[in-house]
Amino acid sequence: MLRALGLDTVETYVPWNFHEPRPGAYDFTGPADLDRFLHATREAGLRAIVRPSPYICAEWENGGLPWWLLADREVRSLRCQDPAYLAHVDRWFDRLIPIVAAHQVTRGGNVLMVQVENEYGSYGSDTGYLEYLAAGLRARGIDVPLFTSDGPDDFFLTGGTVPGLQATVNFGSRATEAFASLRKLRPKDPAMCMEFWCGWFDHWGTEHVVRDPAEAAAALEEILAAGASVNLYMAHGGTNFSTWAGANTKDPATGERYLPTVTSYDYDAPIDERGGVTEKFSAFRDVLRAYAVEPLPEPEPPAPLLLPASVELTESVRLFDVLDALAGPGVSAPEPPSFEELGTGHGLVLYESWIPGPRGPYPLSVQGLADRAHVFVDGRAVGVLERDRVESIEDVAVPGAQARVELLVESMGRINYGAGLGDRKGVRRVLHTQQMLHGWTARAVELGHGTPDALPWGATGADRGPVFHRGSLEVAEPADTYLALPGWGKGYVWVNGFCLGRYWEERGPQRTLYVPWPLLEAGRNEIVVLELDGCDRPVVELRRDADLG
Repeated sequence: MLRALGLDTVETYVPWNFHEPRPGAYDFTGPADLDRFLHATREAGLRAIVRPSPYICAEWENGGLPWWLLADREVRSLRCQDPAYLAHVDRWFDRLIPIVAAHQVTRGGNVLMVQVENEYGSYGSDTGYLEYLAAGLRARGIDVPLFTSDGPDDFFLTGGTVPGLQATVNFGSRATEAFASLRKLRPKDPAMCMEFWCGWFDHWGTEHVVRDPAEAAAALEEILAAGASVNLYMAHGGTNFSTWAGANTKDPATGERYLPTVTSYDYDAPIDERGGVTEKFSAFRDVLRAYAVEPLPEPEPPAPLLLPASVELTESVRLFDVLDALAGPGVSAPEPPSFEELGTGHGLVLYESWIPGPRGPYPLSVQGLADRAHVFVDGRAVGVLERDRVESIEDVAVPGAQARVELLVESMGRINYGAGLGDRKGVRRVLHTQQMLHGWTARAVELGHGTPDALPWGATGADRGPVFHRGSLEVAEPADTYLALPGWGKGYVWVNGFCLGRYWEERGPQRTLYVPWPLLEAGRNEIVVLELDGCDRPVVELRRDADLG
């Protein structure tokens, strides 16, 4: 599809946390098979640019940095010359970089360039850190050109570039101005837009973002008319499956107002989420055709789609009824431990403590909530708290000697850009009026990477508290589909044990989850939904069109 669009090179990030989900446990298989991916790009007639981390942004969980770095007390700072952090980077590079090096054009492969670090000028000024990474890439066999990529403003380029290495710029419009800014500071560097933002991404609770195809095509033409190279960000966006969607802040400089990213990363890209042609594809192809050295191949048709259908989820079980099987024994601490301290990447943690009494009604508030909490007092649901939105529950009284307080905390994506990077999950402290509550027990349920095992399913009927629902989908032949959950609230979906990601029907804008055909099998397919807030009816729908808002 890239070649049919008129491109000759594919660029990819390499997310560290995807390949090293736990310290020393590396995964380069299946969807994480980088070697196979680079072979496939060459077989497709494409060159490659690799942007191998440590940090990638990409609206990806924690910007690609593993969550377990936040659990290492020796790591004081990220993305700088912190010795403990660099020790982890070195071990990661020892495993990763030889894979990339073997595919360089200097060794008969197709990798043309390798990035040192991503948009560092948007984050810090430790240029010695960038030089350390560049030296590490060279020492491990990278001999193709190294480069940096940053915004075109002077503070981006002075903070994020390395003398002697090519600087590239990222922008979505006003190419002439951007390249003039690059020339002013780096007059010898060839003009290249490493990220031409031809679309954009969405956050839960905001409007779906689209960009006019003709306007985007005109901006692309301005880049090419300047004699510059360009990388489309994104040519194909894809999907933030499982819990890989990151988050942003309204003010990246201060970390204020948390904005989690939706599951879809369609990005309004020229190639849509399931690999199909869009109006923007045609507009870009018309521009790029004039620069092609040979006729462009025709785009391939997208995969077939399943017929619309409704699937009733006929079995259910309450989360609290299977907590012993999913979470095991709790961890006790004077104050609530974080997800990272509990060894949990993403999911749910049930925090439990007591309010001494008797006492009158006072607000129950949470400080440092990341990111959403269902609150129960003596087993009764009293409200939902949300980071940056609802931080307290009014008038919680204790008529007897004590009251049991439980917070079921759900994590959303870790911040992937700006000063909020290194976003820890959980609760920092809980107060009843001004008094901190101590003596906590925490039980973690990790979610995302596989359906929870050993659930004692029963007939549908569980309706209190978070509930797992299960049903089956019969398929004659696998094909793509979009799964919708009208009338549901918020939760997670698994198909045959693969986590499609989060849904938030109540918040939007995304209303469907993409189901690629390879996840399905001829015959019976299992659909599991963990609904956190409650649904009208446990029925999901298969649709032929995406609804992204």
